[in-house]
Amino acid sequence: MARYRGPRVKIVRRLGELPGLTSKIPNRTYPAGQHGPSAGMAKMSQYRVRLQEKQKLRYNYGVSEKQLLSYVRRARRMKGPTGELLLQMLEMRLDCIVYRLGFAPTIRAARQYVSHGLVTVNGQRVTIPSYHCTTGEIIKSTSAPIVEHVKTFGGEIPSHISVDKNNATGKVERSVTRSQIALTINELLIIEFYSRK
Repeated sequence: MARYRGPRVKIVRRLGELPGLTSKIPNRTYPAGQHGPSAGMAKMSQYRVRLQEKQKLRYNYGVSEKQLLSYVRRARRMKGPTGELLLQMLEMRLDCIVYRLGFAPTIRAARQYVSHGLVTVNGQRVTIPSYHCTTGEIIKSTSAPIVEHVKTFGGEIPSHISVDKNNATGKVERSVTRSQIALTINELLIIEFYSRK
């Protein structure tokens, strides 16, 4: 299975807030299922804790297991903290940048905009959501801009990118740092999960 197409609020109830997956807010705080609130109070094993952190990352950024494993392996080969490099690579994907600029309400929607050819990078149409954006690239939305959708980072555009609302363009100023990523996740547990692969 490539993409998750099932109920999104159920995932948010189980794993916590995932702004890239859906903008909906669940009306219950405990996980879905027949056991109700007591299901979330069960003692969690170390494996389950690591698995849930990994699943948060997968669902939020909309990547498959194979893609995430590939990102982890690339992050291991690079110099620096592996967890931060992994998050940096995921944040610099084109679909994530389009979402952070406010052109789409979620990363899933941004992925669809990119796939349908509604986004250009430096004047060239790019239809690959996993395209890695680099410093200085200019991203333009060729459809009507939806800048009001910026709900991440407290409703503000992150400082590593800048946006021109009048022309529906954005520019990658520099690489993202760990402090600028608003997702509450422990990336070290994800690296530990993949330590044997």
